[in-house]
Amino acid sequence: MKSVTQEEPMGCAIACVAFLLNISYKNAKNMFGHPEHSFTRGFYCGEITRVLNTGSLDYSFSKFKKEHRKIVDKPNVMVFTERNENYPGGHFLVRTKNSWMNPWINFPHIVPSKSGFQKNLPGKIQWIIYPKNIKNK
Repeated sequence: MKSVTQEEPMGCAIACVAFLLNISYKNAKNMFGHPEHSFTRGFYCGEITRVLNTGSLDYSFSKFKKEHRKIVDKPNVMVFTERNENYPGGHFLVRTKNSWMNPWINFPHIVPSKSGFQKNLPGKIQWIIYPKNIKNK
């Protein structure tokens, strides 16, 4: 699958949802109740999970804990990394088979923003959004 690039400053969740649902950024944005949040505060895990679940998936979310280490590297898991110098607002990414889909891999470059795949996370995981049927092994 191709990576999905976020189109607004706080649109990383939208791009990750688009990637997971295999739809366009625009179509994913239209699924959110307040798409204008992509310019202001971003989106919270509950909002993201509701959108994923209306898109025929079955996801849940949680604050990241030790027991999540068993599933964090499984495909289709989405994480939110803590705010840091690389991503001052925090950042959502999606796990693929061998890498992380980063919707704004060349941050802080604004024009043009680019998405891509990277081996390591650009920060410490704070939240995890995961398929409910994922195995903990």
